[in-house]
Amino acid sequence: MAQFEGLSARPGVFYLPAREDQMAKWPIVACDQYTAQEEKWRQADAAVGDAPSALRLIIPECYLADSDRRVPLIQQTMRDYLDQGVLREAVDGMVLIERETQSGKRLGLVMTVDLEDYDFAPGAQSPIRPTEGTILSRIPPRQKVRGGAALELSHVLLLCDDPGRTVIEPLYEKRDQLRPLYDVDLMLAGGHARGWAVEGGALLGDIAAAIRRLKEGLAAGVILFAVGDGNHSLATARAHWLEVKAALPQAAWADHPARFAMVELNNIYDPALIFEPIHRVLFGVTAEETLAALRGAELIPADDQPDLTLVSPEGETAFRIGKPLHALPVGTVQQLLDRWTGIDLDYVHGDQAVRDIVKQRGAVGILLPPMPKEMLFPAVAKNGPLPRKTFSMGEANEKRYYMEARKIVKE
Repeated sequence: MAQFEGLSARPGVFYLPAREDQMAKWPIVACDQYTAQEEKWRQADAAVGDAPSALRLIIPECYLADSDRRVPLIQQTMRDYLDQGVLREAVDGMVLIERETQSGKRLGLVMTVDLEDYDFAPGAQSPIRPTEGTILSRIPPRQKVRGGAALELSHVLLLCDDPGRTVIEPLYEKRDQLRPLYDVDLMLAGGHARGWAVEGGALLGDIAAAIRRLKEGLAAGVILFAVGDGNHSLATARAHWLEVKAALPQAAWADHPARFAMVELNNIYDPALIFEPIHRVLFGVTAEETLAALRGAELIPADDQPDLTLVSPEGETAFRIGKPLHALPVGTVQQLLDRWTGIDLDYVHGDQAVRDIVKQRGAVGILLPPMPKEMLFPAVAKNGPLPRKTFSMGEANEKRYYMEARKIVKE
């Protein structure tokens, strides 16, 4: 563990189903997906049936209103899975992941992070920072689960800025030397996942050394890790740790399992990690009214490389921003839209989806450009968390699936 001193990341002890024939129904998509498509969760429930599954250890967000009933069942199921041997200790170290999706083959590394090195408070200068503003009201419902839970499962995707591909990719080249853990199709059209155990001082030492080189190469104020997905889940883990910590003597802080949270580390330069823009659609307004609301940006008609494109029933017009209020076009647009009180605003993925809505409902759309990956870390370091709904890392079924589990209570 000394190899990871001061690096915010460290190995962990991870659990998986004890029986290989249970693996097919075990992994499930992140709880914050398909919030308006309950039929997806009913489909998953039917597919799982009575089999052990990570589905029984989470609350899909579309069912949060039923959390008072579901939380005790989840926490009891966690204890049952441990007591009955459904879950076994699979690896003491890290887990290398190969995830096949429609965007390609994405690599990840499951590890834990020190919650003392993460802070979601505005203006925080911690080594690990959120990429979007934290809505505090979203934390208590999640704490209901974590507060009495024996296990954590995680859909947090943590990002590192590694253009040289020095942390995860060299390990993947050695995958044939690693012990395989799973090789499974993912339900709800999630593609396929393979996992390998990363164990032993030499391999873990190589990872620690690569992360240390990244850290030593950072410019002043630039962060080591950014939370790409699961911002509120990691914020919940931090809030829970602070609660646990307050009731402990200081001597017990260093190695308490609740101090650490499980994440999957991804390199933002992984070609299968797609940063997609999230567009804005406004209802019940005209193009003229929308342009008036955006006047503070001093929009200039553009023939190419626009900062935004206004889509209305009358046509499309591309603009550059003459007076940016934020490092990213989406930040300028969102600040100005936030000043427009009473607006009926929606957030939409996909250029064609915006055009279809505008045509069908007489709305006004604002198409925004994708955020270049290399801008993410400098933007968060300079401006703090990005405006809400800045980007999405792929479609719902490309998000991290719950797979590994980890104990978060002291034995």
